[in-house]
Amino acid sequence: MPGMVLFGRRWAIASDDLVFPGSFELFLRVLWWIGSLTLYLLHRRKLGCAGGVLLSTYLIVLLLLLAIIIGVVSAIVYVSMKGTICNPGPRKSMSKLLYIRLALFLPEMVWASLGAAWVAQGIQCDRTVVNGIIATVIVRTQTWYPATSQQALLFSISSRITLAASRSRRKRLAPPQGSPSYRSRTAEYDLVGGDQLNCHFGSILQTTGLQYRDFIHVSFHDKVYELPFLVALDHRKECVVVAVRGTMSLQDILTDLSAESETLDLGVDLQDCVAHKGISQAAKYIYRRLVHDGILSQAFSVAPEYRLVIVGHSLGAGAAALLAIMLRGSYPQVRAYAFSPPRGLLSKSLYEYSQDFIVSLILGKDVIPRLSVSNMEDLKKRILRVIAHCNKPKYKILLHGCWYELFGGSTSNCATELDGGSQGALTQPLLGEQSLLTRSSPAYSFSSDSPLDSSPKYPPLYPPGRIIHLEEEGATGRFGCCSAAQYRARWAHESAFGKILIGPKMLTDHMPDILMKALASVVADRGVCLSCPSQGGSDADMV
Repeated sequence: MPGMVLFGRRWAIASDDLVFPGSFELFLRVLWWIGSLTLYLLHRRKLGCAGGVLLSTYLIVLLLLLAIIIGVVSAIVYVSMKGTICNPGPRKSMSKLLYIRLALFLPEMVWASLGAAWVAQGIQCDRTVVNGIIATVIVRTQTWYPATSQQALLFSISSRITLAASRSRRKRLAPPQGSPSYRSRTAEYDLVGGDQLNCHFGSILQTTGLQYRDFIHVSFHDKVYELPFLVALDHRKECVVVAVRGTMSLQDILTDLSAESETLDLGVDLQDCVAHKGISQAAKYIYRRLVHDGILSQAFSVAPEYRLVIVGHSLGAGAAALLAIMLRGSYPQVRAYAFSPPRGLLSKSLYEYSQDFIVSLILGKDVIPRLSVSNMEDLKKRILRVIAHCNKPKYKILLHGCWYELFGGSTSNCATELDGGSQGALTQPLLGEQSLLTRSSPAYSFSSDSPLDSSPKYPPLYPPGRIIHLEEEGATGRFGCCSAAQYRARWAHESAFGKILIGPKMLTDHMPDILMKALASVVADRGVCLSCPSQGGSDADMV
């Protein structure tokens, strides 16, 4: 949306961004005007004292000044409501109104200073009137600097929350009292790296329910392309488990952002072996540690009859899938379970190759399994198209979104697309470019049916293996507190995750605790699993 031009400079705020701040100021000003008028009407007969004329004059001029400001702010709110996001024509008078509003700050400051000076002279009048004058000066000062006060308050609150969360997390992840420290148990398993990320070994014991003797290797080492992981023995399932951690640090984010494609040498007869570079490098690092350092050999020397299972979440899920592909030549029975893996991971041939031994689990509208470079380009294109065709003012869209978040409802109740005959009204610049509707540019194609053509650097990439999609059934409370969500599981094709979906749960559905709760509810009721494989088939061995 075009930014406003004031004092010869384009600002990062649009002319339709002033509805809510203007309404807030208008509310305060009206309350202030009513309070000042009430003060004057109730005590005007008590102003016959020495200096009372000054106070009476102050209140009368204050009421007039406030009335003018209320009128200007009302005009700002009204004008800001007009037009649409990309059609600021009806708001062309906004800059003049803002100049007037800024000019009114000068008489405000002068009059507040005079009122403070008169009160400081020790005028012998009714104390109620004098205190009321002092209150008006204080209220005016607070009205000048609401943003500064709010920012300081938010900074203070966020600092306290961060400190409390940090203390709570340290307390929660600390090993239980009476149990030996993991640092003194290094003789029973390999331990690499420290616990700077609060990934204490005590929390791993509590989460997995395993014993100290069940762990072969634990690595907290965390650098770009080098992910923390552990190797443990699951005696109940008779598995050697390799678990790879997901994104938790800045180094992990840099690994995620290395989204270029990289060719892999896997020794398999496939047309193209291409994968996400950052995740591929992380999988190679773990592969070297497992194979060249003899970690897997040590694990299978303890339990030679066990099978190899690799698991991970998010970034760890992608690394686990690639690691399973790398290890399949040496361990043909390897299985990988990728929880919420990134979409932009494998080339088409590797995706098809992984169908036999990798299963991905995706919850709801989780954004990460739909996230890839081509999908981001497609999302940008669709957002620009919606903005350019929007027929609603911004404040109505925001109010409808808040209502949807609080009380639910259907998004189809608020149409935002222009009719075909109304699109010619969009002639204003958008984001510094010529109107998207008047300039036909390949970079701004409005076709929402297919993503942009990918460059050789970013070819189309796919999620690993076969996909189990956990879908939410029925409506739940907007904040998850009114009723527990119900889910059903079904096999899904990768094409179902070919676009990024915008929704209130697109981020929370990626959280591992939310995913595990949904999975537990599905496992508790296998009747919700649609098109599940038969018990005797090969598919049953995969899940």
